[in-house]
Amino acid sequence: MKKSNYQWQLQTKTELPVEFIEQLKKEEINPLIGQLLWHRNIRTEEALRKFLHPTIEDIYDPFLMHDMEKAVARIQQAVEAGEQILVYGDYDADGITSTTVMKEAIELVGGMVQYFLPNRFVHGYGPNKDVFAEQIEQGVQLIVTVDNGVAGHEAINYAMAQGVDVIVTDHHELPEQLPEAYAIVHPRHPQGDYPFGDLAGVGVAFKVATALLGELPIELLDLVAIGTIADLVSLTDENRTFVKMGLQMIQTGDRIGLDVLLQEAGVKKEAVSEESIGFTIGPRLNALGRLGEAAPGVELMTTFDEEQALEIAKYIDQQNNERKDIVTTIAKEALDLIDTNAPVHILAKQGWHEGVLGIVAGRIMQETGKPTIILAIDESGTTAKGSGRSISVLNLYEALNEVREQFTHFGGHHMAAGMTLPVENIPFVQEHLVHFIEKNQIDMANGQELLISESLAVSQATTTFIDQLRILAPFGTDNTVPTFVFKEITPTQIRQIGADNAHLKFQMNQEGAQLDAIAFQMGPQADELAQGTADVAGQLSINEWNGRKKPQLMVTDFAVSGRQLFDFRGKNNQTKPIPSEATAYLLFDEKNQKFISDPTANIIVWSNQKELVEAVSQNQIEQLVFVDCPVEAITVKEIVEATEIQRIYMMFISPEEAYLNGMASREQFATLYKFILQQKEVNLRSQLSKVANYLNIQEKLLIFMIQVFFDLGFVTIESGVLNSIEKPDNRPLTESQVYQQRLKKIKTEEFLLYSDCQTIQQWLWNEEDK
Repeated sequence: MKKSNYQWQLQTKTELPVEFIEQLKKEEINPLIGQLLWHRNIRTEEALRKFLHPTIEDIYDPFLMHDMEKAVARIQQAVEAGEQILVYGDYDADGITSTTVMKEAIELVGGMVQYFLPNRFVHGYGPNKDVFAEQIEQGVQLIVTVDNGVAGHEAINYAMAQGVDVIVTDHHELPEQLPEAYAIVHPRHPQGDYPFGDLAGVGVAFKVATALLGELPIELLDLVAIGTIADLVSLTDENRTFVKMGLQMIQTGDRIGLDVLLQEAGVKKEAVSEESIGFTIGPRLNALGRLGEAAPGVELMTTFDEEQALEIAKYIDQQNNERKDIVTTIAKEALDLIDTNAPVHILAKQGWHEGVLGIVAGRIMQETGKPTIILAIDESGTTAKGSGRSISVLNLYEALNEVREQFTHFGGHHMAAGMTLPVENIPFVQEHLVHFIEKNQIDMANGQELLISESLAVSQATTTFIDQLRILAPFGTDNTVPTFVFKEITPTQIRQIGADNAHLKFQMNQEGAQLDAIAFQMGPQADELAQGTADVAGQLSINEWNGRKKPQLMVTDFAVSGRQLFDFRGKNNQTKPIPSEATAYLLFDEKNQKFISDPTANIIVWSNQKELVEAVSQNQIEQLVFVDCPVEAITVKEIVEATEIQRIYMMFISPEEAYLNGMASREQFATLYKFILQQKEVNLRSQLSKVANYLNIQEKLLIFMIQVFFDLGFVTIESGVLNSIEKPDNRPLTESQVYQQRLKKIKTEEFLLYSDCQTIQQWLWNEEDK
């Protein structure tokens, strides 16, 4: 059997109230989708209306937010006085769009405005005192921060002391002590009355723009949608309204820079969705700040020059491709550093690019199912800086916060953390995390949770059903794409696709119904899927090709029930990786240990069945690798039955190649014996190959024949020298145990090495003894 990589949590089915069912009927909504709505807390007529058909009236009054009136009045004062206003942003997609929204809003009311986006590597995150000083010296008289500021005490205090007011607009976690800014506009400010606290930075900037303009600037909602999706904030309530309207604005609007960026990314404007923003546009804008300057993002979003837009879009695309290459390189290097037995990974190396470490940590965490911290060591070799990503069962922030003194800088939340620390402290932090897991009895074997919305039959996965699922869109944080499980399906037409066979494509079959499935980054698991029935979890989508629409499943995880037999026979297959966890390698001949490439492998040398069963039980072995062949095939079946191991790997290496070389003929035995009598003695160490060539007998077969003669007492071998015995007892060759073992080995190898996998599987699990 193959266990699932995730811990599946199937949502409990609810008996829907009659009134809610009636509302579903009015909207012509499938009852299955009604269950999904109910679990998303959409349970009243008004909630359903707002979820499905949000309007401008659903957008909250911006003046409910703390200090909004004060902030707007100060900006208006600056505009009227002709003061130079600086919008101070951030280097990610939310920061870029926030800056653009605030800049355009101030320009619309006639303000003199410029902007500054800090460089991650030069200025760091948030208000920078040196930048503020430089900007003030150049004549800036009012600073408005967007997507940052609530933690910028030093820089803000400096500006205020210079007589330059700072208006903070931010959405990040509020510290215990806030800076003494002129105004702090924040949706979760304890003295405010704003009803929704999960706005992105661009959402807060949009609220300021609305208050400043005295009306809803619908033309800015395209930017709000991009920043909100890219920043992974909750796609519920007002954010859902912003994104739904913003996506429509992107499809119908005329922002030149965005249109060109979509074109360069290969996204059809009329088909823009939260997915294309989240996986195509957001990463491109984020790539700018990850590798260098983010300002070109604002230039692109504000330009009216198509030629300039194309130039910037191509540059952004180039930066994004470079970012992807860097991520791939670091991820490969990081995987090489992994200790597969460690419950958490802290991986550090010089030369890694700081800007992408969070992405790499997430990728390694997904691949290994373990919390991962990726650190770049500086040129001096003394300081490490990076990011961590965790699985749901381990609160990474809580665990690291216990040893906060080990870090120069540290921050984060349950699933992610950023940090800087002395290199010498890394081992201590690693040990602490292991101790934290043990102390709190955290079951790391459970892995990440995967919330399953519903169990479906393959026949239910129709294009009509999938089309109706789109009423739940736009999808994102707190409104995720539903994950469905299909139980006891039969996988067929399994094949590896893509570069390096990285992905899997197969067909799911169940009671006459079929569903195509794609499993990205699961190519190496093709063998796992090829046996027995499986439970498959994933997200439904529609594959459209040449005008034909077909449902398909984007696979997230799968589990296979029952025993599995993996075919690793032959030289090409012997290099394939075998999972090391809970694995034992079984040898029938200790000399064949050289064929096991893993130096840390758990090796068991066969002596008897009882000892093997005890070893399997004591070491909690779940996978058994048959490295070489026993004398008789039935031994394999007896071991499988006695151990009840669920995952069997067949290598069945045979250095002597008994079946290929066959049994020597009586004539060959006679020729060899005559030669030995003539020579009287033969130095096997120096002359074996020459003798084999002279007698025209395969060397491996010659060795076997000599062993038979030795077994029967026809020859002696001392210090590698073979001598004949005068007048030995006349005994038939068949009396030799070596001869009889050879006959059995030939039969065994014929079956174990040259039968197809299905035949051996049927024999192991079902049929009578071979």
